[in-house]
Amino acid sequence: MRYALGTWIMTRYGGRFPLGTLVINIVGSFFVGALMTAFTERMQPHPNWRLFLVVGVLGGFTTFSSFEYETYQAVSNGARPMGLLYVAGSVMAGFAAVWLGVLLVARR
Repeated sequence: MRYALGTWIMTRYGGRFPLGTLVINIVGSFFVGALMTAFTERMQPHPNWRLFLVVGVLGGFTTFSSFEYETYQAVSNGARPMGLLYVAGSVMAGFAAVWLGVLLVARR
């Protein structure tokens, strides 16, 4: 899933900025927030569901190692501002996506 979506995004939008990895990490962060909130506040599934979906599926979908390598490539190729923007954008947008997932699923 990660490879197909990342390739599609980069083919469609191109450029040097690793947009595919950024989008995948944000989407994965959203679903981690939503699922963890659903599992802890709305239902009590077997603990293996959390491990399977959050750690297994979403852990395999998000791309932290790719993110780190793409940041290294940007910095080592002289594109330090792009590398910094990528790190800051990934962390801030990922946190916002987790927060949004929690808000949409939490009981209020």
